[in-house]
Amino acid sequence: METRVLAPTEAAIAEAARIIRGGGLVAFPTETVYGLGADALNGNAVQKIFEAKGRPGDNPLIVHVATPEAAQPLCYIDERAQTLMRAFWPGPLTLLLPKKLVIPSQTNAGLPSVAVRMPNHPVALALLRACGVPVAAPSANVSGRPSPTTAGHVLQDMDGRIPLILDGGPCAVGLESTVLDMTAETPVIVRPGGVTREMLLAVLPRVDVAASVLRPLAEGEKAVSPGMMYRHYAPKGALTLVMGKPDDVRATCLKLYREAMESQEKACILTHSEHALWYEGCDTLSIGSLAQPETVARELFSALRAMDDRQVRVILCEAVDTDGIGLAIMNRLYRAAAFCVLEV
Repeated sequence: METRVLAPTEAAIAEAARIIRGGGLVAFPTETVYGLGADALNGNAVQKIFEAKGRPGDNPLIVHVATPEAAQPLCYIDERAQTLMRAFWPGPLTLLLPKKLVIPSQTNAGLPSVAVRMPNHPVALALLRACGVPVAAPSANVSGRPSPTTAGHVLQDMDGRIPLILDGGPCAVGLESTVLDMTAETPVIVRPGGVTREMLLAVLPRVDVAASVLRPLAEGEKAVSPGMMYRHYAPKGALTLVMGKPDDVRATCLKLYREAMESQEKACILTHSEHALWYEGCDTLSIGSLAQPETVARELFSALRAMDDRQVRVILCEAVDTDGIGLAIMNRLYRAAAFCVLEV
């Protein structure tokens, strides 16, 4: 199969909509990451997503809609959910709500809930309007790999697997949406993202954070949201997350880097721009500024993919605080490192 990459012209969006309505797959940009879309109400089409990604079938998908009203036939929406839709849609907030019978089991992994969101990207919204159907869309990458934030990233993973990629440029947020479980008495963040707990608390009286956000799923614990698997967002090299006092983090990264080089293993330190001079003489890559954590969110997946491009086998990464969007960054880093964490 030839995979074409097209600018999101009106004609290209119309063609993409025809492919999706016909049961095919299209990759498209959102404000978070690029999605791999299929008709969410067509179980056979949705199954093609799992095949293209090599994704486990027990990992539910997010359904994208063009308007809040378009979510009504898909799920049961209470007053709290309506309040959140008014406050954060379109935007990087996914709501986990009780599903209606129209949702096929392939889309939500047979769960009693379904994840829905309205993206805040002109190309995504134009495509959804042109499709006229809700679109199930996980990240447009091979399962377990760092999520794609450019059309080039998508092509690296999906070339020959899908017919069309709409190129909308780099994604503005860079991390997947926040997933908020609304089926509990108190809403629970099961995947942190661009809408932070602090932002949600400005609208809701209470919001909990699932323990699984910063730990692996327990044995027998089901994934109710994408992004909950043990090793996810991962580069091919071995990533170690280093956290602690700044001087201790620096000393540990330098020690491990030197050990890797002595063993003739290619190594790199993922550091913050403020720490560039800490590792003079070492191979480093900046993942953004500690003073502007949104830059870390935006650059993280690109940095992890760059490690593969450079064939780095030992990757050492500095941690960030879990305030605000830092919780989402650390959630991705824990899973990218398969929970290989050094507290120093």
